[in-house]
Amino acid sequence: MSEGAILRADWPAPAGVHAFTTLRHGAGRSQPPFDHFNLGTRYGDYRDDPAVVEANRIELIERFGLPAAPQWLRQVHGTDVAVVERVDGEEPVADAAVTRQAGVALAILTADCLPVVFASDDGQVIGAAHAGWRGLVGGVLENTIAAMAVPGSSIIAWLGPAAGPASYEIGAEVHDAFVGHDAGAASAFIATRPAHWRVDLYALARRRLHAAGVTRVSGGGRDTIAEADQFFSHRRDAQTGRMATIIWKVA
Repeated sequence: MSEGAILRADWPAPAGVHAFTTLRHGAGRSQPPFDHFNLGTRYGDYRDDPAVVEANRIELIERFGLPAAPQWLRQVHGTDVAVVERVDGEEPVADAAVTRQAGVALAILTADCLPVVFASDDGQVIGAAHAGWRGLVGGVLENTIAAMAVPGSSIIAWLGPAAGPASYEIGAEVHDAFVGHDAGAASAFIATRPAHWRVDLYALARRRLHAAGVTRVSGGGRDTIAEADQFFSHRRDAQTGRMATIIWKVA
């Protein structure tokens, strides 16, 4: 459900678990082409005016009810998972995070890659993962589930906005990486021209999640490339900001 500057996760979350993805407009102070709610400190206008993005991050906390500053990550398109006990201002090198602590918000930055949030049925453990194609094929979702230390059958997931299957064209490197691992993944690719395909990241993520026992998966269906009025997209614009997908739980 969109609420001006955020897209709330539409999933059957346990009581006390909150999750959303920010949109590019409706909040923030960033100017074109990073307008307006850029939250990335390694992208966009932060290089020219760090105070703007810092102000955007403060607005994120205050306007949308976060319990405190979230745990940001130094994302590298990898598969490492940070287990977060408290937020101390450091940014671990990881592309996913899990926590059992109430009041700890986890954050993932994206602008076409797939953000995925997780929660156990009892709400005791939550997670968030940055699943670009490299992380997805490398196992970042499976590693996040393992770090949660509960059975996949006891976990629900929500797929946030990402590059959609009607817009996201890739080459042989991406196609072969997925199909070489799982022949059935070929169903997520549609050939467009020699050695190029449209790819459905949502379908690939669901295959990975289902194989890990997580069969209750909500979300998907948005397209960061096509929906320029809603989302940042690196593939579409090259110079652009970053959206944040946030999850936290209360006691």
